[in-house]
Amino acid sequence: MAGDSEVQQTESGKDVCELDATGDVDPKLYPKRIIWKNVILLSGLHVISIYAISRAAHFKAFTVTLGIITYLLGGLGVTAGVHRLWTHRSYKARLPLRILLMICNSMALQNSIFDWSRDHRTHHKYSETNADPHNATRGFFFSHMGWLLVRKHPEVVRKGRGILVNDLLHDPVVAFQRRYYVPLAIACCFVIPSLIPWYLAGESLVNAYLVSALRYCLTLHATWCVNSLAHMYGNKPYDKRIHPSENILTASIALGEGFHNYHHTFPHDYATSEYGMKLNLTTAFIDFMALIGLAYDRRVIGKEAVNSRKKKTGELSGLADARW
Repeated sequence: MAGDSEVQQTESGKDVCELDATGDVDPKLYPKRIIWKNVILLSGLHVISIYAISRAAHFKAFTVTLGIITYLLGGLGVTAGVHRLWTHRSYKARLPLRILLMICNSMALQNSIFDWSRDHRTHHKYSETNADPHNATRGFFFSHMGWLLVRKHPEVVRKGRGILVNDLLHDPVVAFQRRYYVPLAIACCFVIPSLIPWYLAGESLVNAYLVSALRYCLTLHATWCVNSLAHMYGNKPYDKRIHPSENILTASIALGEGFHNYHHTFPHDYATSEYGMKLNLTTAFIDFMALIGLAYDRRVIGKEAVNSRKKKTGELSGLADARW
């Protein structure tokens, strides 16, 4: 209805969309614009990764071992760092741990802590709507990686501006990484992991780089599976009304982030699961950091509250004699 609409520009300032009577951008009028730079970079990364796999027999054991270690460290920078610590504030970390997680997060090269946290808070508040950066209702490919290949839906930009980020702005570790993100990320993700096996094990720089690129590609897909697989496939014992599901495959490769129906039901539980450290390396890491005094104030949802929610909104809710 023309009388109820107004002009809305995207972040590029070039796309014009109309707002409907509810104030949301009409998805039918949203002009999808491809980000060709991202298409080229991600396509190149996958070509290099496939080539790396074809040369796997030529890599030194030290280089492969380092690749596995950096996969785990980069993953923890996402799961224990930007996700559970900075986005959800599900526990607190002392300065040495925050610095370590910032370095690990830079190794993962998935955007700065500030940008990642802002977008993820937007995702939780507006999950599976046009304001969700990786809205799973737009299909598997879009929620997995396609959302990075097109301009953000105007609703993501518009409603993302209302997300509270004061805590992030006042964290000096976040501010430092945000200011120097590009050189930090390139150094931590590619340069240092390539130089170490070259210097210590006599690996060729080409092979060392190929392993780093493959590790980076696998880290990306592990994270993306949380947005796609864990939002589309699995059971929903805690809240059957939402898309996020319990996906064991995702939990296995994403260091414990696949218990997604639980996480979206209880987003502030530091373990993102009621099963403790089971298939949850991130929870084990945080618990160890707490043991040595670097993590504290871990937030936990009580068993009674969890069981009550299961009976109220879970897939087995309403069944007499249901066992939990």
